[in-house]
Amino acid sequence: AILKRQANVIIPPRSNAALWAENEIGKARNHAVQGCWDKGQKQWKRDIGYHRRSRIEAKMFALKRLGQGVSSRCFNRQVVDLQIRVDILNKFTQLGTAKTVAVA
Repeated sequence: AILKRQANVIIPPRSNAALWAENEIGKARNHAVQGCWDKGQKQWKRDIGYHRRSRIEAKMFALKRLGQGVSSRCFNRQVVDLQIRVDILNKFTQLGTAKTVAVA
């Protein structure tokens, strides 16, 4: 499924993972396994942006908390409804984000 979508694999391998045969399916996994061996799993996750997934899941959870579905039947109103929800989430995020200033 991942190959069909031409997506990058960011599934962390198990700690005792071994390399697979070098083919199209095993290539990305082998790259991940080798990266974990070289850098350690914690650093590998940072390098590939693995924790972005957690932040996205948290945002989707917050979006669902504002309502599971859209109540409008008209598509244009559904779009507006979702835009309002996203604006609310962005405002919450803005309020919770610290303002930093670079010091010399």
